[in-house]
Amino acid sequence: MEEYFKIILVSIFSGAVVASVISIIFKRKTEKITAEIKNQFEMNLTSQKSGHVWKEKAVSELYGPLYLHFSRTNRAIKRYREKNLFLEEKVMKESNEKIRNLLLEKSYLILPDLFEDANNLVEHYDVWLEEFSKLRETENPEVDKKFVFAGPQGYPYPKNSEKIFIKKYLELWNSLYQ
Repeated sequence: MEEYFKIILVSIFSGAVVASVISIIFKRKTEKITAEIKNQFEMNLTSQKSGHVWKEKAVSELYGPLYLHFSRTNRAIKRYREKNLFLEEKVMKESNEKIRNLLLEKSYLILPDLFEDANNLVEHYDVWLEEFSKLRETENPEVDKKFVFAGPQGYPYPKNSEKIFIKKYLELWNSLYQ
């Protein structure tokens, strides 16, 4: 009887030791998996936050202002019936310069798939501003010219590039605020 009691006691003790070892192994494995999941979650959250911050910056500093200046110049062109030097100088020139400068100064916010469109717009505005300077900002401005155009110099307005930037602005804005 005493021997059975010893066997039972040894079995209980052995079982407790084995259970403790297995429990420690599972606990460590669970802690490791939990830490990996937490780390991955934090990385995803950081990535998501940085993406959100970039979108906010891109919308507020580049795409939003571009959208308004595109709209402003389009409305000015629709209003332009006869020679209107004020409209041309104050609206067209200011917005054209602003669009070009935004594209150049905030180029780090331009998505890679929009680089070609940005280059097309910058090139057009460079030529337009050069023509404006030649025709309007000289000692004897050519005020008889109806309107300044860059198209005749081989640089027509890249309307499709404008549309692509507007589309991107709306996509970014909707992803942030809708």
